[in-house]
Amino acid sequence: MSAAAPETVLEARELSREFDGVTVLDKFSFTLHKGEVLGLLGANGAGKTTAMNMLLGLTTPTSGSIRVFGKDLAKHRIEILKRVNFSSAYTALPSNLYVWQNLAVFARIYGVPNAKQKITELLELLEIGDLRKRVTGQLSAGESTRLNLCKAMLNDPELLLLDEPTASLDPDIADKVRKVIQRVQKERGIAILYTSHNMKDIEEVCDRVIFLHKGKVVTEGTPQDIVAKSEETSLEDVFIKIARTGDIEE
Repeated sequence: MSAAAPETVLEARELSREFDGVTVLDKFSFTLHKGEVLGLLGANGAGKTTAMNMLLGLTTPTSGSIRVFGKDLAKHRIEILKRVNFSSAYTALPSNLYVWQNLAVFARIYGVPNAKQKITELLELLEIGDLRKRVTGQLSAGESTRLNLCKAMLNDPELLLLDEPTASLDPDIADKVRKVIQRVQKERGIAILYTSHNMKDIEEVCDRVIFLHKGKVVTEGTPQDIVAKSEETSLEDVFIKIARTGDIEE
């Protein structure tokens, strides 16, 4: 008897988006399964942020559709987002609140039970427990990145969108954060969409990757398969080739 097909958590079909007549995402389709980590890669301007914003319901597609947990995002956005979370190294939380206050606000928004305990656990998990009473605006870039990750895990999301979660982190802390993400993902079977310019992140964390160039999919597959197909020696070399030529071949 064959194994059951993996549960589809997120499905995008023919997503396109135009701004002032310029197409920034062109018929982008993909699926993300439960327990899978999918890397979305490409140079600045490739369409990653536009895709992320559409998946969060912040930007309306010019055409195409998005289904999350089997439901249409446009029709069930509030219901869906209760089971989703997001972290970006480039999104700032309110700067005038203490660290614990920021997390308490979001815990209330998500209806997190035992919020105090959950906040304490997450701060310790990301090794910023000593910053609990620090004003958020006084945090370093790396500390802010880890606080954003705490926020993203508050509601035990089934789908997690991570936009460069190790940006601004030194190599030691970046390694610790990767291991935390991997551990939490495996323990809870979370589906993760992961963008990064750090190919070490991608190689260690992602099961599968999609490369975008000027809004179009260039190639997809496991990091190892893509490197082999391109005849390059590393995923970073593949990234550079696609950024410069728009293809994985000469």
